[in-house]
Amino acid sequence: MSFSLEGKTAIITGAANGIGLEIARHFSDHGANVMLVDMDEEKLSAEVESIDGDGTNVRSFSGDLREKLTVANLLSATIDAFDSIDILVNASRQVLPSNPLDESEDHFEELFQQNVLANLRVTQAVAKRMITQAKDKPEANSIGAVVNLSSIAADRTHAGLLGYSVACAALNQMTRSLAVSFADQRIRVNAIAIGSVMSASLQARLKQDPEMRSATLATTPLGRIAEAREVAETAQFLSTDASGFITGQVVTVDGGRSLIDPLETAAH
Repeated sequence: MSFSLEGKTAIITGAANGIGLEIARHFSDHGANVMLVDMDEEKLSAEVESIDGDGTNVRSFSGDLREKLTVANLLSATIDAFDSIDILVNASRQVLPSNPLDESEDHFEELFQQNVLANLRVTQAVAKRMITQAKDKPEANSIGAVVNLSSIAADRTHAGLLGYSVACAALNQMTRSLAVSFADQRIRVNAIAIGSVMSASLQARLKQDPEMRSATLATTPLGRIAEAREVAETAQFLSTDASGFITGQVVTVDGGRSLIDPLETAAH
């Protein structure tokens, strides 16, 4: 069983901040070639400079992945830099509140485009490249791995998160469907559903509402908020031979939060 990322090439989207950035740092530290992708070009460039110690294994690409040409250019840039693609981590996600009674503020289409369709298009393009490369790996059990970043919001209903919750549910089902579709090509597809993790969106929310920290801790059985590094380690597991017989799974990293009834009174 190998957790090694040495010599592998990974595309990490949403890599300018939060969990995507931490995954990019973690993969680079463990020997992977990493293409960091984000729409925020200025912040992305600054982060690449902080990560890239010897200037050989980290590159950046800025663009809107909802555009087909951007996806094509991303693949070309990655191949030019590293010759191949072994891992895709779709960590790009948008979290916006929803008002189901106001179509102008439900953000439904925006969140579905960003959190589902953009990830699907990138995955399809990368999978085709992985299949092209497969001729060089005739004996490999797996020729590539895809990891999607989802949320426990897919199963936990909140009135103000209609668009985000539906997008996460769709992303989970997309993960399962692609896992089956790509299985005969030896490409594995899994997802990580996060909760009570110090993401960029949670950091921003805690700044606005400091009391939310105690509420989060109270509803998380392990009694803490996880570091982004812990999600990066899970992404490493799902991207390596250590998880070689795992596909189509949504691995929950939430400290047990999705297991409990938030009501203290046992009334049903």
